[in-house]
Amino acid sequence: MSSEAEIRKRKIYRVTFVGFVVNLVLSVLKLAAGIVGRSGAMVADAVHSFSDLATDVVVIAFARISAKPRDDGHDYGHGKYETLATIIISLALGIVGAGILAGSIRDIRIVVDGGLLPRPGLVALVAAGVSIVVKEILYRYTVREGRAVDSPSVVANAWHHRSDALSSLGTLVGIACAYFLGQKWRIADPIAALVVAVFIFKVAFDLVRTGLNELLERSLPADVEEEILRIVTADPEVCQPHNLRTRRIGAAIAVEVHVRMDGAMTVACSHALTVDIERRLRARFGEGTMIAIHVEPLK
Repeated sequence: MSSEAEIRKRKIYRVTFVGFVVNLVLSVLKLAAGIVGRSGAMVADAVHSFSDLATDVVVIAFARISAKPRDDGHDYGHGKYETLATIIISLALGIVGAGILAGSIRDIRIVVDGGLLPRPGLVALVAAGVSIVVKEILYRYTVREGRAVDSPSVVANAWHHRSDALSSLGTLVGIACAYFLGQKWRIADPIAALVVAVFIFKVAFDLVRTGLNELLERSLPADVEEEILRIVTADPEVCQPHNLRTRRIGAAIAVEVHVRMDGAMTVACSHALTVDIERRLRARFGEGTMIAIHVEPLK
């Protein structure tokens, strides 16, 4: 394993382990606050936090696999395992959103049918406030580190942290209305949870779409491909690039391109030019960039 890959793996482990510890403490505290404070919304919020623990484990496990160098069975390395982790996290988000949605609809029906929801205790209100602050800080830290190491699974996990913050925000609003405004306002709790569920579904959809695009070998964005072509033709002896093919493999990208050079040029000279192209591409897109350049004579 290269030193760069090892450093990247350690950074992913560190940020994910921090999230794991925070989620564990928050989950236990929120579950206790929900039980003591008689708040079904807070108990559901605690369950949401427990789901974050599972995704932290997924990221740690898949980061170890994706950091492995290529072998006889994986000529392009193991980067797609990280993409798979992103999809798993996205599906977990969707399941959590579905659970919150079902619970909120159930509580709304109770009120519509003339039933009463229990008044939550102050401890549940305080727990929701603390959860919002802590999870938003954790989201900002995780998404910054995930983008720094270009890890889609860590960024996906960061959004899971924010979904927990949004869930706690909806819980805070609902608990506050039920606590301060009386019985007729207790329906605000499940309504707020329903709105949060919609946001969670949106995040899950965006993340799973990104992961599927990578698994289905979608090309890199047009502006990135244009930049690649500019780098390839930076030397005037290299011209007429064509048959460009690009894709993302986990945190790395793969580039295949045909170029034309003077047909009278020696093999050694053309090889030196292609090596220089590879050096510039890796300087821009990372040492893990996979490059294949086919040289043709000028027509």
